[in-house]
Amino acid sequence: MEHTARHDEITTEVRGPGARVRAADLDAHRRALTGHCYRMLGSAAEADDAVQDTFVRAWRALDGFDGRASLRTWLFRIATNVCLDALATRSRRELPIEEGAEGTIEAPLVERPRTHWLEPVPDAHVVPAHADPAERALARESIRLAFVAALQHLPPRQRAALLLAEVVGWSASEIAEALETTVPAVNSALQRARATLAARGVRADAAPAGEALPDAQRDLLDRYVRAFETYDVERLTSLLREDAVMSMPPYTLWLRGPAAVAGWFLGRGIGCKGSRLVPVAASGQPAFGQYKPSDDPGVLRPWSLVVLDLAGDRIAGMTHFLDVETLFPRFGLPMELRR
Repeated sequence: MEHTARHDEITTEVRGPGARVRAADLDAHRRALTGHCYRMLGSAAEADDAVQDTFVRAWRALDGFDGRASLRTWLFRIATNVCLDALATRSRRELPIEEGAEGTIEAPLVERPRTHWLEPVPDAHVVPAHADPAERALARESIRLAFVAALQHLPPRQRAALLLAEVVGWSASEIAEALETTVPAVNSALQRARATLAARGVRADAAPAGEALPDAQRDLLDRYVRAFETYDVERLTSLLREDAVMSMPPYTLWLRGPAAVAGWFLGRGIGCKGSRLVPVAASGQPAFGQYKPSDDPGVLRPWSLVVLDLAGDRIAGMTHFLDVETLFPRFGLPMELRR
């Protein structure tokens, strides 16, 4: 309430189109802006902070909003520059598979700080609720972990240009104005960015999938949950592709192939026996909050947020994010379950 009152007070001090802007007008763009900032930064928490900074800058600059561009365009321009400012002072986030060669189940667990890793984001925070199906599908496809991880390898201004072109749908001239550069420079940046993503096996213009999973993948998820909750490792690993990978941020270790994954679950991962999985939607992919038994009888506590990468009727990747103190509240998951 305090923020709204302050915002309304500010709008009485400006003239022109900016004087008609209210807090609700900005908030209507929150999800789309959060998605844009997440793709730029690779962090859900930092994306939230960037959107708040965007709104603060917007309120302070309302007298500069002349209405020639839409409010949405104006806000995206501000949000892009907020993200570029943030990226100027930190290194990129990544996934364990980018840390080095695949590991073994005997390898020591090396931990990196939480800020080192790419984070998943709740679909509900970044997919516009009232967008048309095509826009919603594009929003989900462009927050997938592999795509966002590949984006982090682009220089920040290339990253911004690519996202503004491929996801937001701006022309080269609109991007040039936002980035204070020329159209030829934008076209060159887009060409280099697309080449970099292609070299990493990612296409920026890939056709997004529909909202509903195919029947075969829904069945795959059902079988995955049954196998995980009964700790049937043989059945679980039979659902994996031969080149499937498993990782567990904040640890650098990652494993490839059903045999290595089975070895982990039957050895160092045996403590997950008796777990329960609660479905969520994370980074445009199927995901689950994993709860495992605790020392308190009948109580299960958070262990990981598992994000799955599906390829046809097999699982191509399992990323177990272990930062449950941050992630479970963000996804609306409780901090304990009772049997």
